[in-house]
Amino acid sequence: MVEPNPQHVTKLLVDWCEGDPNALERLMPLVMEQLKAQARRYLDRERSDHTLQATALVNEAYLRLVDQSKVRWQNRTHFFAVCAQMMRRILVDHARNRKAQKRGGTGKKLSFDDLSGLLSDKQVDIVALDDALSELAKIDARQARVVELRFFGGLGIEEAAEVMDISRATANREWAMARAWLHTQMAE
Repeated sequence: MVEPNPQHVTKLLVDWCEGDPNALERLMPLVMEQLKAQARRYLDRERSDHTLQATALVNEAYLRLVDQSKVRWQNRTHFFAVCAQMMRRILVDHARNRKAQKRGGTGKKLSFDDLSGLLSDKQVDIVALDDALSELAKIDARQARVVELRFFGGLGIEEAAEVMDISRATANREWAMARAWLHTQMAE
């Protein structure tokens, strides 16, 4: 698969913001494979019997994306970060609903020996991670945002720094601090 030209994607995002009703229709085929790959990475970390599939996750994110009329898209990285946030919410909502249906049943929880494992193929209790990230956001919103962009967005340090408008060194420090904090929280 050939990755679409970032400038072309950004142009379509700007056109969409400016009210071009066809811009989103032209954009989605260009980014669909990347969104599906992102969704597959998330679902690979989920339990093996997860009922949501990558295409369904992308479709649900698309439905939420269509309602985003007030977003001022900066570039394709910003777009994928917002999509990552949407997918996170969808997965968390799905996991919470599943647990509620089981009347408080608990999912398989994994502790992290090394939080660099946040980006590995390990299964992660998405609800526990979301709860921990919500707590981290109360303490340090920027650290929580770096984790969200890296784990859910699949962004590298440089891309996360760009989205957050911080230096790469700052993003690295925030990532390291957030991993340490989450390691402590998830180990409990």
